[in-house]
Amino acid sequence: MEHFVHILIHYLKEIIPALAIGFFISGLVHEIIPENAVLKYLGSGGIRPIFYATLIGTLLPVCCWGSLPIAVSFYKKGAKLGPVLAFLVATPATSVSALLVAYSIMGGLFTVYIFFAVIIMGMTIGLIGNTIKHTPKNSGEPIKCPHCESDPEHVHTHRKKTLAERAISVLKYAYVELPREIGGELFIGLLLAAFVATFVPMGKLIKAYLGGWLGYLFAIVFGVLMYICSTATVPLVDSLMRQGMNSGAGMTLLLIGPVTSYGTILVLRKEYGIKILSIFLFSLIAISLLLGVVFQIIRGV
Repeated sequence: MEHFVHILIHYLKEIIPALAIGFFISGLVHEIIPENAVLKYLGSGGIRPIFYATLIGTLLPVCCWGSLPIAVSFYKKGAKLGPVLAFLVATPATSVSALLVAYSIMGGLFTVYIFFAVIIMGMTIGLIGNTIKHTPKNSGEPIKCPHCESDPEHVHTHRKKTLAERAISVLKYAYVELPREIGGELFIGLLLAAFVATFVPMGKLIKAYLGGWLGYLFAIVFGVLMYICSTATVPLVDSLMRQGMNSGAGMTLLLIGPVTSYGTILVLRKEYGIKILSIFLFSLIAISLLLGVVFQIIRGV
């Protein structure tokens, strides 16, 4: 039990800063970005909104935990399912720091392939998301002016918020309203991750499934079950490959590991339902597996 608490505290120290940043950005999205702008760039069908979401995701320096509140904010502003799923893939899957670490440890081929593989993965899952029929949750009845209802020609203006009021609104949404919405799922996800890290014999599994095609199965199971940020995944995969894991399985783990977490799974299930969660996970596994196999063929190892 002491080891479990130690691992949980380690996860909290690692994740809380990322969550704080993610919640703050979500507060800015909620308060500053107009709803019509989100609808214009992320609220329509087609490939362009998915490309925008993927590009934004690759540039934001947040992990899968930090990307969750931002994605929820985009969703509540009217973003379509496809761009939201693309954002949830591209944001945690890579970062500037991860690419620099990959280049220094694994070389240029790995680095270039990871970058374009993440874009392909985000775009593909976004396009799949656009094909799913999904009715967004009702975020509540719009506030109506009683004078406008009685007199259609009634004209009124709204007082602009002061800077202090906007700052309070950002902080209230970021650290009160949004944690109330998804905080429980995030904490349960942390408990599950700490439980797996404590009680599942990962060392034995690594030794048993490093080599051959079973390495892909290990990469998928390990990547889905464990929380690993994109930067930390690079040296981990490098050490596994030095012990015998083939390069394709290593690439699969690099792609899938940073994207999935119990928090992601639980929040997606709450906001979108089990159907969309299942499609998201199946698509993610299939695409990362395919990209891993392609990389192994290219590398010839």
